[in-house]
Amino acid sequence: MKDDGFAVPLLARPDLRRLLSVRMFGQLADGIFQASLAGTILFNPERQAHAADIATGFAILLLPYSVLGPFAGVLLDRWSRQRVLFGANLIRALLVCAVAAEIAAGVHGQPFYLSALVVISVNRFVLSALSAALPHVVEPGRLITANALSTTAGGVVSAVGGGAAIGIRLVVGGGEVGYALVALGAAVAYAVAGVRAGGFTQVQLGPDEDTRNHAESVRNVLTGLRDGGRHVRSHPSVVRAFAVISVHRFGYGITAICTLLLYRNYFSDAGFFRTGLAGLGQIVAAIAVGGGLAAVITPIAARRIGYVAWPAVLLIGAGVVELVLGLPFRIQTFLPAAAMLGFVAQGVKICVDTHIAQRVADDYRGRVFSLYDTLFNVLFVGAGVLTALVLPENGRSATSVVVIGVGYAVTGLVYLFAGTAPDDTAGTMTAVVIADCAPAGDAFTAARSATAVVPPPPARG
Repeated sequence: MKDDGFAVPLLARPDLRRLLSVRMFGQLADGIFQASLAGTILFNPERQAHAADIATGFAILLLPYSVLGPFAGVLLDRWSRQRVLFGANLIRALLVCAVAAEIAAGVHGQPFYLSALVVISVNRFVLSALSAALPHVVEPGRLITANALSTTAGGVVSAVGGGAAIGIRLVVGGGEVGYALVALGAAVAYAVAGVRAGGFTQVQLGPDEDTRNHAESVRNVLTGLRDGGRHVRSHPSVVRAFAVISVHRFGYGITAICTLLLYRNYFSDAGFFRTGLAGLGQIVAAIAVGGGLAAVITPIAARRIGYVAWPAVLLIGAGVVELVLGLPFRIQTFLPAAAMLGFVAQGVKICVDTHIAQRVADDYRGRVFSLYDTLFNVLFVGAGVLTALVLPENGRSATSVVVIGVGYAVTGLVYLFAGTAPDDTAGTMTAVVIADCAPAGDAFTAARSATAVVPPPPARG
């Protein structure tokens, strides 16, 4: 069946609607739980938030994706994905109840962080299982649209969950007990997701016997990461793309953590512009709006000027935004800056995802994207650690803003001119179509599940 790009006919399938509901309730819970963690660690007056706390929080959110990501697919090619979705969601519900009890009891430090880390780690398997199960509930010809619908709707619902958490807190009040009740809201949504997954048969979502018989081993994955690194080194344009995403991700991580510290320890409310958890909600919404616009505009712009020229222009623009809107350190300028930097972040990632997918050989694509996914998250965590070590507690550092702004602009210029060199491959290539919509943690899964033949980009890009 030809994929016409319309999502409405897909929703006529009850099994797809059920799988989407598992994702929706699960990612709604993700948004609520992550907001409860942010509130507990950052904006709870009963706790003092330090840069080290924020760095630890980001490590909790992202390290499981980095460490477990390459191996999740190996296990999911052996385990019943229905049992994973059913069991993991119910386990998450119980674990969140335990974390809520810790919040209410005022547990601090490593025991609390370890409990939260376990919950987030389970999330890696759930998201991978959802992506791996999707081809079992939709016709192959409509898989690209189904992927776009699933990942985009999941991201939106996660943001809604963050907003719902703020609403719950306004009703139940702040403090340790208030944030514990917010976390319990996530436990309820996780439980509903598990119940919905229980409606599938144990074999309905795969893997089939052929997949089990050809499943990789953990050793294969480690060897694959090594081979992926070697393949990247043999393609200069891919090396440059890796370098660009590394610079951007590191700078973006420092900017994000500085922003959290500013909203916690420096800014004051100014009319519409709020600090605390409400202000963080405004920032998240602005980033989401910017990222949504980038998902629409970037494919058009990149086709017109190239998948190297467009991210180069975006990085130069990000440098200007950092210097013009960041240096005044005014809450009124940070919200539009967040929207613009969200636009840049999504635009750069779309182009780098697509460029890498176009340039690497099909046999290496999964291994290269596993390496890329790991690098993407580790650099963000590294930025958090650096911020915790060298930046002031209130987050106000003109030096960091200037260094990041200039670094973005210089990287963009270098990438723009380096991109005019002859490329290392030619001809028709396979590009990841769904990369435009996939979240950071799903790049490998998207690369395996949704591809289309496209011509190479213009020579300049």
